[in-house]
Amino acid sequence: QVQLVESGGGLVQAGGSLRLSCAASKHTFRNYAMGWFRQAPGKEREFVAAITWNGGSTYYGDSVKGRFTISRDNAKSTAYLQMNSLKPEDTAVYCCAADRQPRRAVVTTQIADFGSGGQGTQITVSS
Repeated sequence: QVQLVESGGGLVQAGGSLRLSCAASKHTFRNYAMGWFRQAPGKEREFVAAITWNGGSTYYGDSVKGRFTISRDNAKSTAYLQMNSLKPEDTAVYCCAADRQPRRAVVTTQIADFGSGGQGTQITVSS
């Protein structure tokens, strides 16, 4: 099982930017789509972004579209989430997770298609 470790979280003012990283423990990372999810206090887990195993396709949740960019570097077994124009409503714990199915041809946005993911990293956006 791939172990995932997120980093890059912190406190930022509204309008600011952050880049999250998700480092995987195994080189098999390259065979799996990756997703980012977030959960705010009292709310359900929310899909943020996903990228196919080869980086060929990406998909974003409506609330982050145009502001966030997901990418990956298979040589470094790392996925990234560049977050720009942050808003207070982006405040949440952000987690990355790997697709349960290797080399899925199309992007999946279903939370159930992803594994449990890492511990997460806190993002707090002040107004």
